[in-house]
Amino acid sequence: MVTHDRSNDADGRRLRGERSRAVALAAVVDLASSDGLSGVSMAQLAARLGVSKSGLFTHWSDKEQLQLAAIDHARDQWAELVVHPALTATSPLLKLWRLHELRLDFYDRGVLRGGCFFVMVEREFRDHPGAVRDRIRELAGQWEAWLCSLITDAVAAGELREGIVPEQLAFEIDAVGAAVVTRSGILDRDSIFAHGRAAILQRLRALCPDPRLLPDE
Repeated sequence: MVTHDRSNDADGRRLRGERSRAVALAAVVDLASSDGLSGVSMAQLAARLGVSKSGLFTHWSDKEQLQLAAIDHARDQWAELVVHPALTATSPLLKLWRLHELRLDFYDRGVLRGGCFFVMVEREFRDHPGAVRDRIRELAGQWEAWLCSLITDAVAAGELREGIVPEQLAFEIDAVGAAVVTRSGILDRDSIFAHGRAAILQRLRALCPDPRLLPDE
């Protein structure tokens, strides 16, 4: 007698649901990087994916829940393509430098049509209080804190000079990255990426007791 294993059916449906959810969130992040989260509607997303709006509502009850899920998906994408590879560097200073290099590479490769999801949505929700802005602000704070921790570790390791204010240097590194993704779309792309790389490399070399720890310009 052959019996049907219903658990396999359930597992299959769950996996298909997870895959369709991931595909939808990737599409939202890509669209929002150029149009903003507010510009992505359930109808637009359904049309792009070739599914029904009702199918999307099985994953998210409303647009705000979709936006919050997209933010977390963008965070995971950033961690996978930028943060985790940077952590393979052998010292705090090189991790800091690799982080900037990998960020510029993420933009240069055109992973997202608009360049950077977070640069777009931070500007978009700056003046719109609520759960979405709170989540964006939380992640922005985590990003700044992580940059500061790498800078602090580099100082402790003797790779950066004493007296550096971590928050100031973290602000400068992040600001250059944001400037690259915004200005490369309207000015000469190659020049902007070259300036963005050189600006932080020169800054770190000036703060490093042994500039040989960093790559040549």
